[in-house]
Amino acid sequence: MTQVSQSFHWYLPAFALLLLASSFNCQARQEAAPNSILSYLYQESAALSADFPPADLSSSSWERERPERHRQFLEMMGFSLEQPRDAPIVRHTGTVVEEGFRIEKFFFESMPGLYVPANLYLPETSGTPVPLVLYLCGHAPGQKAHYQAHPRKLAQLGFASLIFDTVQFGEVAGHHWGPYNQGWFHWYSRGYNPAAVELWNAIRALDYLAERKEIDMENVGVTGISGGGSQTWYLAAADSRIKAAAPVCGAGTLDSQVGDRRIDGHCDCMMPHNAFQWDFTDIGALIAPRPLLIAQSDRDELYGIESTRAFHKKLASFYESLGAAGQVRLVETPGGHSYHKKSRTAIFSFFLEHLMGKDISPEELTDIETDPAALLTAEKLQVYTEGAPEEDLTPIIQDHFLEIAPAPVILNEADLLLAQRKTKDYLQRYTFGAFPDQAASFDGKEIYRTDDLAPYGNKTFSFTSEKGWRLKLNVFYRQNPEEAHPLLIVLRSPGELRWDSESFAQKIARGQNVAYLEVRGTGEVGWTPELNWHVRRAAAWTGRTLPSMQVYDALRAIAFARELPGVDPKKISIAAREGMGLAAMYAALLDGSCEKLILSNPPETHNRPSPVHGMDTALELLGVLKRTDMYQIPALLYSTQTIFLGAVPEAYLWSEKSLKAAGKNGFIRL
Repeated sequence: MTQVSQSFHWYLPAFALLLLASSFNCQARQEAAPNSILSYLYQESAALSADFPPADLSSSSWERERPERHRQFLEMMGFSLEQPRDAPIVRHTGTVVEEGFRIEKFFFESMPGLYVPANLYLPETSGTPVPLVLYLCGHAPGQKAHYQAHPRKLAQLGFASLIFDTVQFGEVAGHHWGPYNQGWFHWYSRGYNPAAVELWNAIRALDYLAERKEIDMENVGVTGISGGGSQTWYLAAADSRIKAAAPVCGAGTLDSQVGDRRIDGHCDCMMPHNAFQWDFTDIGALIAPRPLLIAQSDRDELYGIESTRAFHKKLASFYESLGAAGQVRLVETPGGHSYHKKSRTAIFSFFLEHLMGKDISPEELTDIETDPAALLTAEKLQVYTEGAPEEDLTPIIQDHFLEIAPAPVILNEADLLLAQRKTKDYLQRYTFGAFPDQAASFDGKEIYRTDDLAPYGNKTFSFTSEKGWRLKLNVFYRQNPEEAHPLLIVLRSPGELRWDSESFAQKIARGQNVAYLEVRGTGEVGWTPELNWHVRRAAAWTGRTLPSMQVYDALRAIAFARELPGVDPKKISIAAREGMGLAAMYAALLDGSCEKLILSNPPETHNRPSPVHGMDTALELLGVLKRTDMYQIPALLYSTQTIFLGAVPEAYLWSEKSLKAAGKNGFIRL
């Protein structure tokens, strides 16, 4: 890839291209059978895409709603802008003088220990402050050199332009790809997204530039392609200092991303942690009514042009509702995921109009410099001429950008109940925010019965957990079903051998009524392991995770079991082994009325990476570690009694200690 190549701005591994070949058409998705995970994810993403623009929208209603939507967006990114902040510390390392402009080389400290190398292009002026355009980089190695033709052209047009390295492909290498190809699905639990770091760095860059007398901060724009295109959306949505935005090849509707499996080729930074179930149009709404130019190529493997047209149409309707018709435009260009002269000159014309008040058509403008000999080498643009600061956190920023919440201090019953209430409130609002607002009718049916498998027979019931999912609860009556008796629900594990769950039940519920449940991802409602990587990423883009779906299934099964014959609704317990302990714990916590929780060798934390292929038992829940962790749940689900079969994993002793500090019983050990 040459420094000035405009043909392919996304560093896409070959295997992602192969995954894109597994796309299936819309008609096939819509006609898919029930209990299909791909059909379900498309269903949910399509619902989010269809839920825009809001009904009965007016300028006054949006003015009231926007602050909360803005707060939600920043919460999904993992930070707040409410606290006052000083301009970042900046260290200059050199200046390059070119005809008509100069390039200042420096790095700034966007947060303690995180350093960002940057080039600032400043045109020759008579001393009057000039408009600024931030150029945000996509996923191309050697970013400041690779994309230099853009800030160079902007400087020649009279703009100041800042370009800085992203975490992944800058002078110091960090990571954008966590779940994508490292197996770091625990990023979802931590609430971490590399998009948040890039957004924060851009905001901090503006904090610095606001102090520069050469910059007209009343006229600031932002643009970039691919990853830089998505960052353009984020920055304009987050920071009102942006007056005009021109994202390129950086957004599409969620139904296309998930339904066509375009997500499989995307970096993890291309969608915030979607805890509030947004489509990208919701991000665009935060930019309105400011000028917005969307540029998109018509043969982009990452964004279908039909999706972008639908995206633009929805957003244009939103702008019109705010009395800003014509302020959002779409320019289409031929070819793949790339720039084109048509898009570049349109963007330059756009910024001249909205930041300088000049009416110059794209046809009157020349293109960027494409001759490598006329551009600067990476060495000349390099900021760290003597090496990066030793303490630079860039390679490990994913472990430092967001803090994991410490365990609450439990000294008495009041502390315990307060922690329980706060945790449930947070989980229901954020981590499990994608749970349906209104539960589907169970539509329960008895589909199988026998007198052979238990003293009082066996019955299998089916019920609707959620739209698109019919589950089975297989009940073995060891006590008379004409009377109300306790019931233990055992969660089957993915990949378990025949009779594994039955052997487990014999150890913990001899003589009791027992029901077996397969939640999504297990048994009849499972899928091939190699699909897990896609499912786990696509689920997160729709505001849920595989474990959150399993928690919901278990929660619904508990509620359904209360309606069954022979069941005492006040004496339902739930049990699980190993990774399925997650679903059992959180279902018991949210239900609040389980008699017992029985665990065998449960995982101790959500903060654990997966294999690269993602075929292990998923443990991620969106943003859960910003509030709690698995080892704390047995204490927080009091008054449910927790029982351990076998050894108690060490981390869980915190829960037992907290229960005893609150004057409650500890664990029962079998």
